[in-house]
Amino acid sequence: CEGRPPVPYDAVSINIGAAPSFRTVPGSADVAVPVKPISRFVRRWEQLRARVAAADGPMTLGVVGAGAGGVELILAMRFALRRMLEEQGRSPETVEFHLFGASTTILPTHNRGMRQRLGRVLHEQGVHVHLGRVVTEVTPGFITLDDGTTSALDEVLWVTQASAASWLAEAGLDVDADGFVRVDDTLQSVSHPGVFAAGDVAAVVNYPREKAGVFAVRQGLPLADNLRRALLDRPLRAFRPQRRFLTLVSTGARHAVGSRGWWSCEGDLVWRWKDWIDRRFMARYRDLPAMTPGSTPTLDVGLASPEELTAISTAAMRCGGCGSKVGATPLDRVLRQLQPTRRDDVLVGLDAPDDAAVVSVPPGKVLVRTVDAFRAIVDDPFVFGQITANHCLGDIFAMGAEAQTALAIATVPFGLDTKVEDTLVQLLSGAVEVLNDAGAALVGGHTSEGAELVLGLSLTGLADPDRVLRKRGLRAGDRLVLTKGLGTGTLFAAEMRMRAKGRWVDGAIAAMRQSSRAAADVLRRHGTTACTDVTGFGLLGHLVEMTRASSVDVGLELVTVPVLEGALDTLSAGLTSSLHPANLRLRRAVANVDRVGADPRYLLLYDPQTAGGLLAGVPGDRANACVEDLREQGYEQATIIGTVESRGDGDAPIHLV
Repeated sequence: CEGRPPVPYDAVSINIGAAPSFRTVPGSADVAVPVKPISRFVRRWEQLRARVAAADGPMTLGVVGAGAGGVELILAMRFALRRMLEEQGRSPETVEFHLFGASTTILPTHNRGMRQRLGRVLHEQGVHVHLGRVVTEVTPGFITLDDGTTSALDEVLWVTQASAASWLAEAGLDVDADGFVRVDDTLQSVSHPGVFAAGDVAAVVNYPREKAGVFAVRQGLPLADNLRRALLDRPLRAFRPQRRFLTLVSTGARHAVGSRGWWSCEGDLVWRWKDWIDRRFMARYRDLPAMTPGSTPTLDVGLASPEELTAISTAAMRCGGCGSKVGATPLDRVLRQLQPTRRDDVLVGLDAPDDAAVVSVPPGKVLVRTVDAFRAIVDDPFVFGQITANHCLGDIFAMGAEAQTALAIATVPFGLDTKVEDTLVQLLSGAVEVLNDAGAALVGGHTSEGAELVLGLSLTGLADPDRVLRKRGLRAGDRLVLTKGLGTGTLFAAEMRMRAKGRWVDGAIAAMRQSSRAAADVLRRHGTTACTDVTGFGLLGHLVEMTRASSVDVGLELVTVPVLEGALDTLSAGLTSSLHPANLRLRRAVANVDRVGADPRYLLLYDPQTAGGLLAGVPGDRANACVEDLREQGYEQATIIGTVESRGDGDAPIHLV
């Protein structure tokens, strides 16, 4: 795997889908907006909406690809953008739409009735259709066709024939001419037993079909059945996909066109039919059963071999004390795979391990020590290792120190030596990657077996004694700068209950994987007077610590507090971290809670953060430049959230403004 240790498997299923092909069109990958993967397209679509909303003149938008996807996309875009412009009191005619297709007809794989109905709709809605022309080049603002003509377009969306990821062939899998994994009737790779593929990424050798979502959905059950059979060492079952399928294309408003085989229809009733099908399908993945506290999944013992069951059964009598340590042999293999950074001030470390590490302290420096540990917040041990390292390093950076060394304390779930070893490799490799980036050397640690995955780090940093940052340096007139958005606590509380959207969780993980090292450097350059990292006690808890240590009050601008996507939704749904009630006891530190009203950001002040951002006081005349610098360094949500004030007469140091 790129950027991480190899991940072992007993059986693996590749279901990564496909994306529009850019291979043969110069400039398309750099300029055009692909409709897949959908997670990226949603972001680009919001940017396009904002661009149209802010435009002071006409715009021309183009969609390349005149299949069902391209036709439905351009009609949906037209409907949404025209409605937005009408709500703004602007003429919807300021946006022009163009559809380009290489075939001489739209929807070339569908029946004539379907093509005629949608062709009429495109004409009635004023969409300019260009057929029988291949796009040969895309440049900013223009596309060039194979007849040499060019079309000026403000935005190009790409919905052409799907292509597969190049790594499939590079990994040695047998692929077809378009790069898709060739599988047999059981959905197993024809070249690699134990490797399965389904959906758009798969090419079923005996049953070639076009790339359509209906085939991916119908492959789900046979795929799950055969994965289970492969693990049980039972014969796999063949699956034969259907030939004909229902296609329903929305035309924007409450109207749709449908077809199956030679038959086609259209109307409002067809739209309601499509809407019902779509909503029912999505509800299966949105309205999931709630997780009850302490619940664990049940596993069929048949999934393990007799030898494995015998080995696992010994876990019932695992020892405590030093008898709970991970064995020397698997631990030695793990350590040999790690590549911690080397430092001249580490005299005895993992390269020649002893009973303890030996580290020198440079003249004129002081040691900055911290420790933190917690249970796994994500299922991937590698990512968990990265998050934990970032979280623990936050204390070092908040103190204005450079990271020097780290000791790891890891608890790995009971299991076979091979599984324990792999978990440790993934976990510590993730941590070491972040530590190395911070310049810290992993010099030792301790491992043990336990009920669940836990990682902690004891860190040592170095600092000039007169440059150590403290919580107590805030001065009246300083502006408060926060470098990351809030919301990891509520988002992962929602994720545990299967109530969080995937993109929300992805966004939270990305924030937690972002190091605060560069942020600390920026804050230092702009003369920060006090600093702390926002973690388990939430923004309010850590801010109260700063105000008490500095003997000041703070005017907190609630509306400016940065929020991770989805956090307000999950808070509004009552989904909070188990630590949230304890943090909420600090509400007495807020002098004017009555000003909050219904603003959901208020509850976010008590949300415990994992690997949260830095909270710092910056001189008022340098705060705006500091925030600009932070954003240039990749801290997109960095912002000013308040002002430090002289200590007042009241007991509550926080005033909402």
